[in-house]
Order: sequence, then C-alpha cells, then structure tokens
Amino acid sequence: MSFSYGEGQFRSGIPYNDRHNHSAISKMQHQYWVTKETVFRKLGKKEDSNIVASDAELDAKLELFKSIQDSCFDLQRIIDKYQERICLLAQEENAMGRFLKDAGRHDKTGAGNVMINLGKTLSHAGQQRISLRSPLLRLFQEVETFRHRAIEDTNRTVLAMERARTEYRASLSWMKDVSQELDPDTYKQMEKFRKVQDTVKQSKVVFDRYKLDCLQKVDLLAAARCNMFSHALILYHNVMLQFANSTFEALHSIATSCNEHKKFEFNVVKELSEMKLGEEGTPNEETSGALDQSLQETDEKIAALLLIFFLELAL
Repeated sequence: MSFSYGEGQFRSGIPYNDRHNHSAISKMQHQYWVTKETVFRKLGKKEDSNIVASDAELDAKLELFKSIQDSCFDLQRIIDKYQERICLLAQEENAMGRFLKDAGRHDKTGAGNVMINLGKTLSHAGQQRISLRSPLLRLFQEVETFRHRAIEDTNRTVLAMERARTEYRASLSWMKDVSQELDPDTYKQMEKFRKVQDTVKQSKVVFDRYKLDCLQKVDLLAAARCNMFSHALILYHNVMLQFANSTFEALHSIATSCNEHKKFEFNVVKELSEMKLGEEGTPNEETSGALDQSLQETDEKIAALLLIFFLELAL
C-alpha cells in the first residue's frame, strides 16, 4: 500500500485526520449509549422482553449466587451469636448446679439427694456444652474463608459480566437507533451502520465469554458450598449427638430415681373468713344481723367525725 505524504491522505482518499476524528466520535457515541443504558438499569426501566428472555438462564444463576452470598453472611453472623449463647447457657447451668448442690446439702431428706445429683448433672452438662464451641468455630472459619475467597472471586466475575452486558445492550440500542435513520443509498450512513454492527459483534463476544465464566463459577460455587458443609458439619453433628445422649442418660437416671422416693402429701388449708357460710353456701341469720349492726355503727361514727370536722371549720 502506498501513501501520499504531501496530501496527508491514504490511497482511499480519506484524510487521516478525518479517520482519527471519526474514531473518537464513535467512541464518544458508544460511551453515551453505555452511560444511558447504565442509568436506565439503575432506574429500573423496563427492557426489551426478547433481550431479557435471552438472559433468563444467566439471571437464574445470578439469583442463586445472590442467595449463596446472603445465606453465607447470615450463617456466619448466626454462628457467632450461637456460640456466645452456648457460653451463657453453660454458665447458667453451672450456677444452677451449684445452687442445687448447696440446697441439697442442707436438706437431709431424700429430696436433698435428688437435688445434689441433679446439681452435679447440670454442672457436668454445662462443662460438656462448651465442647460444642470447637466445631462451631471451625465452621465459622470455613464459612469466612469461603466468603473471602470463593464468593469474592465469583463476585468479581459477576461485576465484569454486568459491565460487558451493559455495553452489549447499549450497543444494541445504538444499532437500533442508527437503523431507524438508515438510508441504504447514503454511503456514510451505511458505513456508520457497519461500524456500529462491528461494535455489537465485539461486545457480544466479550459478553458471551463472561457469561460462560459466570455460569460455570456459580455452579462450582454451589458445589463447593455443599462440599464445605458436608465436611464441616459432620464434626458438629457428632459432638452434638454425643452431648445430647450423655445428658439424656444422666437426666433420665435422675428422673427414674425420683420415683423411688416417697411422694409429698399436699394439704390445702382454707382461709378463715369472718362470714361463715351455711351448708348451702349462704350466710345464716345470726351472721347477717351482726353484719348489719356493725355497718350501722360504722356509719354513725363516720357521721359524728364529719360533724366535728365542719364545726371546727365554722369556728
């Protein structure tokens, strides 16, 4: 290819400066449509149904990724609170155990022995409950590592895919706008349409690559989470099962021993009332007369006191 340096032109006759300016204008126009698409997506503008339907599989995977991201964050927060509650419950069990043992030493009956045995069991259960924190802390660390590595890596791919999808949809909108004003007989408009079409093809190649990466990484992320739980939770399951069985056996033996002791007999003492009821539950005549006389005397005393009070005010 030969050049004509004196005129600053290529052999095609298009000035070099014009080609450079046209490229800069195309970039500005492309950036305009990208910005417009970004604003519309932020505002939640309804997009073309065909374009949305073509990304249905991708959107479903993104929902799965969002669910994994949120659930792992919530799980880590719950584990932290759960292990704190275990410590508080163990402290309360120890305190209750000490209280029962102290109360049992002062009780010389069979109930005292039961309280002592129950206090020892509760204290032992509180100590054994602390053993649940070890597998919980391991699970907490596993979830934290999973969040900071696997989820963050997938999130970076998702963000890159979203940028590529925005550029691809922006280029589609740009091509649609150019095609509406296209005149096949005009060379410049056809050339502009071809360049926009090339931009659409390039952005689609980039978007398809990130889309495939996203689909694969979300599937791997879901499988990795299941694998993490299957290994991290089995230790907690075994420790929890051992603790529950040992505590149940100890408490069951105490409940069985309670049946061997003599039961307490509770007698309800009825409160004595000033008004004795007859056999049919109604006041008798003597009680009614005494009650009426007492009320009359009380009224007379109140009237006398009020009379004295008003006389003093008058003086």
